Amino acid sequence: MSSITATEPWPCTISTPRLMLRPAEPGDVSEFTRLWTDPDVRRFLGGPVAEQQLAAYREHFAGRPNLFAVVTRQDATVLGTVSIDPHSRFDGRREVSYSFLPEHWGQGYAREAVTAAVGWAFDHVPSDDPSVIAVTQEANSRSRRLLEVIGMHLISSFVEWGAPQAMYSLQRQGVRADQ
Repeated sequence: MSSITATEPWPCTISTPRLMLRPAEPGDVSEFTRLWTDPDVRRFLGGPVAEQQLAAYREHFAGRPNLFAVVTRQDATVLGTVSIDPHSRFDGRREVSYSFLPEHWGQGYAREAVTAAVGWAFDHVPSDDPSVIAVTQEANSRSRRLLEVIGMHLISSFVEWGAPQAMYSLQRQGVRADQ
């Protein structure tokens, strides 16, 4: 994956060998709605978004800063999403979040997209902290494995929303795109 390119701050498109990470747009609403409502996708995220909240989600996702739709370069199929929160609730650190539709799990797309987004964040999302963090439930072994494969290290465990959480961190020099 040595050919990850993103030379611009937001809004921008990031290219990887198989993917494009581009700003979410209104035409992505059906795939994003699936990401918000699929029980498998939302298993470790508090469950599917309630029907009465979906209108607000649909109204505010397109054009949201640092929210990428992850699409295939070959045919522009929306696979999932990656976002960078420039000032997370965790001491204002940059935080990466992601979700992918289940039919695209296990193919390395999340690894490729998250690696690219984190690299872009180091270059284009200013922070007083030299790291990018990610938080996932301890029970989410797939997500934990992904974070470890891209070079993130467990730095904290805590309980939130009634479940044990794991916080990972990555310093710029730790990004592993070749895994």
